[in-house]
Amino acid sequence: MSTAMSSTSFASVDPVRELAERAHAAGAWLHVDAAYAGTSWICEEERRSAEGVELADSLTINPHKWMLVPMDCSLVWTSRPDEWREAFSLVPEYQRTPDDAYALSEYGPALGRRFRSLKLWAVLRCYGAEGLRAIVREHVRLAELFASWVGESAEWELVAPQRFSLVVFRRNGSDEENERLLERVNASGEIFIVHTKLDGRYVLRLAIGNARTTEDDVRCAWEVLNREATR
Repeated sequence: MSTAMSSTSFASVDPVRELAERAHAAGAWLHVDAAYAGTSWICEEERRSAEGVELADSLTINPHKWMLVPMDCSLVWTSRPDEWREAFSLVPEYQRTPDDAYALSEYGPALGRRFRSLKLWAVLRCYGAEGLRAIVREHVRLAELFASWVGESAEWELVAPQRFSLVVFRRNGSDEENERLLERVNASGEIFIVHTKLDGRYVLRLAIGNARTTEDDVRCAWEVLNREATR
């Protein structure tokens, strides 16, 4: 059984504790995908989304999504390593040794791997825990600021609660108008946003995750959106 700790489209959070109880009662494996939101847990005030995660059988977080690490770098934890290894281990005869050696190839499908951990180490070494917390908190603040502008405007609509550093919104009008707006905004070269769908409606997504993003950048995004919406 798998549950998305932060769904890609809306950063929604599932009730992990409740799901864990049901999964374990049924003898199922519970995996928590905290690919994006997991980074926020370095900030104490954001750990509400981690409620119940200690009950998971496995957990993934992707530092390349919000911890400044380049693609690709994913982390996985499991409370049941022996069963995890049994599920993934496939050792051909030519790789067998008399030693019971720890091999990463027995904990996932890939045999060959790049030195991904070096990228993560470099970011942790350069920024430190407090530096990363400051960046995450600033990104959340900027998302809250952008969401407030959307919420205060009669021409725009927040279509989902602002969570973490993600804002999901749309311009009042048809799906076709919002789609053309997205095309014009991205074609400007000033900002880049993506879309998703909620209840069949075309909606826009603004995600803040770059260490260099400032309040001026977010204000620029709002200005570009409003400018292109009137063309």
